[in-house]
Amino acid sequence: MAVKRFTVLDLIDIDLKEHNSLNLHCIGGRKGLSREVNIPDLNRPGLALSGFYDSFAYQRIQIFGRGEVAYLKKLAEEGKIDTIKRMFTYPIPCCIFTHNLNPGRDFFEEAEGAQCPILQTDLPTSEFSSRIMRILSNIFAPQKSIHGVLVEVYGLGILILGDSGVGKSETALELIERGHRLVADDVVDIRCVNGNILMGAGANKIIGHHMEIRGLGIINITHLFGVGAIRDKKQIQLVVRLEEWDSEKIYDRLGTEEKFEEILGVSVPKLEIPVKPGRNIPVIIETAAMNERLKKMGYNSAKEFNQNILKWIESDTARSVYFGQEDII
Repeated sequence: MAVKRFTVLDLIDIDLKEHNSLNLHCIGGRKGLSREVNIPDLNRPGLALSGFYDSFAYQRIQIFGRGEVAYLKKLAEEGKIDTIKRMFTYPIPCCIFTHNLNPGRDFFEEAEGAQCPILQTDLPTSEFSSRIMRILSNIFAPQKSIHGVLVEVYGLGILILGDSGVGKSETALELIERGHRLVADDVVDIRCVNGNILMGAGANKIIGHHMEIRGLGIINITHLFGVGAIRDKKQIQLVVRLEEWDSEKIYDRLGTEEKFEEILGVSVPKLEIPVKPGRNIPVIIETAAMNERLKKMGYNSAKEFNQNILKWIESDTARSVYFGQEDII
């Protein structure tokens, strides 16, 4: 789950649209664009500029807003640039100025000498900070690849797992035929975002939304069923594990036993569905999706059924039936 090398240049080159765009461009220190960003967090260096460098978070991206720029201007006017020089003795990844603000000449010179990139954006500080934190959180999120199929059924992201040849792709194909959507087939890349959200996507965008059906070959879901039958990524909210029917295994028939699959430290509700001729697995998965949605709304069919049985047992009717049978015996 190692994070790939991510540089300041990669940050500038990220292709983001509309409300996710960072609008970044480099205005100085270009020789340092190959510096790595290793921590998905930000720092406002107000205390450092005032001379307090204890616990200075130099490993983070440094954000300069209106307050910091006003203080830089004051330092330049008073000729107190020692704190600026000291700042650039640390291996800072880069400095980003919001509101299209510009640092003073002294700051530029020190940054150039230290080969520290200076970036600029027209976004307000708060808006830019929220956008870049979302991006960094996604980039540095723990990730792994799993052999399986990810589909969206009634708005619920369902990861279908099972041994090779058990029918994962065929089940997903039938679900697509019934109006649901494919996210990824064969290999699913999973990222843990914000510590508790699992986002799944296809491992390869070029061959994404293709499926391998034994006896048929590779098919393009987009061309066959249209763009409404696919989506690029989806949160994983339920795991369905398909397995060959085992006559000696006792399967849960009431649904009161809750099982979970742990992926990247996050527990996801799991169902184990046995496969044998005559079982309509796609319909079972559709029902499971609707049942899971009901659970999230606070309604659990299995628990309610169990409670109703207990109430019936404790009722006068149940006792009269019991004692009536005793009398007959």
